[in-house]
Amino acid sequence: MNAESVKTEDEWADHAKRIVRTEMVRRGVSYEGLAERLAALGVHDTPVNMRNKIARGKFTAVFFLQCLEAVGCRSLALREAGFDSDRQS
Repeated sequence: MNAESVKTEDEWADHAKRIVRTEMVRRGVSYEGLAERLAALGVHDTPVNMRNKIARGKFTAVFFLQCLEAVGCRSLALREAGFDSDRQS
């Protein structure tokens, strides 16, 4: 791994939010739908707060996993989601 392949925290946050948004779009889940599905898992928040949290990309791994579970994501290919660590910038 060289210095050019090291990602910043903001780049990692961008990847995280893209994964959540991509999985929501793939399954046709809106922020309102996500809030409803998360509420069924015991996670209560408003759609606006969900949108803001995901837009920042700075959320816990727990929230990340809860979102994936809520939208019905059972597997994730990180290369497809933009995590190809071998790619050149």
